[in-house]
Amino acid sequence: MALSESQIPPDAQHYLVCGTEDCEKSCQFYCNNCHQQMCEQCRNDHQKNKKTKNHEVVPYKQRKRQLPVEKCRIHSTKDIDLLCEECQIPLCYKCATTKEHRGHAFTDLEKVFDKKVSQCQEEIAKIRNHLEPTSQDLKKEIAGDVTEIKKIMEGLRRSMKAEAESLKNLVDTVTSDNIEQVNKIEQSILETLNGKSLEIEAYMNYLNDLIKTFYGYLSPSNIEQLTFALKSKNVIIRPIPETSKPVTPVFTAGQYSKEDVAMLLGRIQVPNTKPEHRKIKTIETASIPLKHTVKQRESDVKPTLSMSSSVTKVREYKVPGVDEVCHVSVGKSGRLWASGVDGKLVQTDLHGNQLQKIQTSSRSEGCYHTVTQDGDLIYTDKDNKFINKITPDNTITKFIKTGDWTPLSIHSSHINGDILVGMRIALKGKVTRYNKTGKEIQNIDRDNKGQKLYSYPHYITENINGDICTSDSLKDAVVVVNKSGKHRFSYTGQASVFYPRGMCTDRLRHILVCDTYSHTVHLLDKDGQFLSLLLTQQQVVKNPYSVCVDDENNLIVGQRYTNTVTVYKYLQ
Repeated sequence: MALSESQIPPDAQHYLVCGTEDCEKSCQFYCNNCHQQMCEQCRNDHQKNKKTKNHEVVPYKQRKRQLPVEKCRIHSTKDIDLLCEECQIPLCYKCATTKEHRGHAFTDLEKVFDKKVSQCQEEIAKIRNHLEPTSQDLKKEIAGDVTEIKKIMEGLRRSMKAEAESLKNLVDTVTSDNIEQVNKIEQSILETLNGKSLEIEAYMNYLNDLIKTFYGYLSPSNIEQLTFALKSKNVIIRPIPETSKPVTPVFTAGQYSKEDVAMLLGRIQVPNTKPEHRKIKTIETASIPLKHTVKQRESDVKPTLSMSSSVTKVREYKVPGVDEVCHVSVGKSGRLWASGVDGKLVQTDLHGNQLQKIQTSSRSEGCYHTVTQDGDLIYTDKDNKFINKITPDNTITKFIKTGDWTPLSIHSSHINGDILVGMRIALKGKVTRYNKTGKEIQNIDRDNKGQKLYSYPHYITENINGDICTSDSLKDAVVVVNKSGKHRFSYTGQASVFYPRGMCTDRLRHILVCDTYSHTVHLLDKDGQFLSLLLTQQQVVKNPYSVCVDDENNLIVGQRYTNTVTVYKYLQ
């Protein structure tokens, strides 16, 4: 069965026959007036006919599409064939004479339809010739990546098993050495005990001989001999030889944890680099075939961050204009903002040179601050219950009024620019999220069991996975919720006493929190598992109170009771 013209795709390879009755020749031309397809001979006859010689006959591909027949809803016997340009509605010629359309301009709907059909054909051609094949190429590329990823992951699993087997062999070797040492100690102790046993046995033989001698003295026939023996000397019996219990060895079990073993075996880390977007050819280059595999050049791949084997001091300097460094935040170009208990905000360069100094009205532990994506500095005014903004031209404006709640900590999201504020009223605490314009969009105060999450959210930050991390100085805990406000975990330190204060996160999703009790910084993974204490006694940091990570992945630590800032390298 032959397809009608409307059923044939515009780019399909098909055979059209002439529409003239009883003519079965191939169609090459089209009459836009009659909307009839015709062969070359019929075209010639059509143009010679007096009635049709002025018709517009064009090559078939340049034809105008015939307007579908649709009756007017108002005038049911009339066809819709006009478009009111002012009202942009199709209508029949009779509607065009009504007062609703008086004075309006009209366009032949067939021309509009033909234009729209041409646009549709262009879009169809774009889809068929470019978008579909490009998508197929990308699908093949993704399939190739799937295969490659499976090979890579299998290689990782083999490497892990090989490393574990190597560790098992080392464990077997150490255990064998320990057992051999136990065998030697056992042999030595047994030799000593056997020697003592022989010595006691000899002594017992001596006693038996002595008993026989005394029995001999008791014989009636030897009374003279007994008398003589008693007169000649006193009887002296040798004492029992001294012996001692052996000292046995003690086995001291190794002190290790799952994390220690994990450190020995290494860990899997996903590089903290943005995935490279697949290359999609543009329509202009559609004729150029896509490569089926898109790979980064080795020179374009950024190095993967990992923990250094040791923490090293990069530099140390004093922040002029403040007595204590209660809070630090990094601005653009690595410049540091620091504040103390007297309400002073000081900006320094990388070497401690003062660039700006601003006096705020905050007094109680100073003002806590953060730098936004736009480069503005915003800080909390606890006394007046405001959040203020300082623009790059040093204009200070009251940005957010927190009502009855006292704003404590503040952080500007690096993900979406939202502002996270830790607040308290009486003994209750909460975290409020504002958007860039200062509109309140979220409040977090209780877990899924209805229990109070916060008492004094002293410091706050956001991890790159969206988790909201706070250090609560009344609960003595780090409290972490996800971006929806659902409680994930709380961390209470490694000892019986834990005083968490300043905190931040890094590009590896680590959580770093100052502990003023142990004078160090705790390093946690994103799930709250303790990894290490970053600063040891060799670093000699007294009362680390504030912390942040700069653009070069350096750890910046500010100290309470002094205006010293120390910079450490802990990632490589």
